[in-house]
Amino acid sequence: MSALWRYGSLRLCPAAWTQCLGRPPALLRRLSMQRYGIEERGRPNTTEYRLYFKNADGKFISPFHDIPLYAGTEENNDVPAKKLKSNWDKAVFNMVVEVPRWTNAKMEIATKESLNPIKQDIKKGKLRYVSNIFPHKGYIWNYGALPQTWEDPSHKDKDTDCCGDNDPIDVCEIGSKVCSRGDVIQVKVLGALGLIDEGEMDWKIIAINIDDPEADKFNGIEDVKKHKPGYLEATVGWLKSYKVPDGKPENQFGFNEAFKDQEFAIEVIKVTHDLWKDMVHKKSECGEIQCKNVLIRESPFCCNEKEATTIVDSAPSPGELVPVSSEVDVWHFLRK
Repeated sequence: MSALWRYGSLRLCPAAWTQCLGRPPALLRRLSMQRYGIEERGRPNTTEYRLYFKNADGKFISPFHDIPLYAGTEENNDVPAKKLKSNWDKAVFNMVVEVPRWTNAKMEIATKESLNPIKQDIKKGKLRYVSNIFPHKGYIWNYGALPQTWEDPSHKDKDTDCCGDNDPIDVCEIGSKVCSRGDVIQVKVLGALGLIDEGEMDWKIIAINIDDPEADKFNGIEDVKKHKPGYLEATVGWLKSYKVPDGKPENQFGFNEAFKDQEFAIEVIKVTHDLWKDMVHKKSECGEIQCKNVLIRESPFCCNEKEATTIVDSAPSPGELVPVSSEVDVWHFLRK
């Protein structure tokens, strides 16, 4: 089995992880939310590939349900452990990185599989890769999801009149570091963009890794315009056209393509967190969503450690990486 542990942005084997225990208490507190291991199953670049998550106790967990939304929250709670002290803290959340910047494989939390591992999306029986649309190579941010959020397909957004896309809420992380697939990082929310994907509400949260060297410069969406000129425009352009090479029309946006501010974005997150809580406590219909979790003790979907281990053990054994077709590196030029 291929098991790795996270130490900040580093990947460490369990033996190396133990060396971190001599670090100062303040640093250990900061690292506490990053102590997640990953276990790869199946051959990378195939339909069988899965990335499962472990917590610091070695328990297999769901990145969708068991990783807290709020940074600094105890794992076995689904609400903040204590009232956060500052406005800055209130804007910081955990993010699960599904797709590192500049990569093409459309990886995602498998919401319809037990323990919700990361897998590659499949369309018409083939693995999905996003096209390179000049001048961009793959995704232009570290892309991922906020755990413990859910865009309920039966919930109509009051501003756009569109229902949710049945997934956790998406995050575009704009920092300078290129993350790794499966990283759990803490991000400061800056704003939101209301993408409407084939008639469904698909919020994109704009955020920055709090470990980014320039994180202190960014406290709202206006700071992105100031310090990273052109990035927000590129974000709209990328999201609008990334499906065009596949023969689909451009995506649409709410609010005339305008980015909403931090306060608005945090309210969207709170609403989707409440919708997730209703789902995981069986107060609403979840459809095909798999809500099996290990740490939410009051949830009727909570399972024990042995059952979770059995789920992972039943997945295909790790194997050698399969080469990706050269077609993935082709650049597409779209007419304006």
